[in-house]
Amino acid sequence: MTDSIDTAPSEHEDSLPLSEQIQDQSAPPDAAVRSREAKEMIHAALAKLSPELREALILRDLQDMDYKEIATVLKVPEGTVKSRINRGRAELARLLQRTYRQVM
Repeated sequence: MTDSIDTAPSEHEDSLPLSEQIQDQSAPPDAAVRSREAKEMIHAALAKLSPELREALILRDLQDMDYKEIATVLKVPEGTVKSRINRGRAELARLLQRTYRQVM
């Protein structure tokens, strides 16, 4: 037997139209737009950070490098890397909160 998406339930009282039997696994239509807007806000906020904070943050949170690797790449002590990441995250959060308040 072949079911049509548009047909009414068959003679079986527990059967549903095919359109109600298949779960929609796709994201809501506006999800892609919201995701793109969030990425744009994050990139804009990152651009406002000082280069030292931005590069440490990107290497840690986007490139997933560990502190020792970042220290080697940036040629600074590991403690400096941790400090820059901490300050960068705090500043990024402050910038994003300010942006969020302006949008809402």
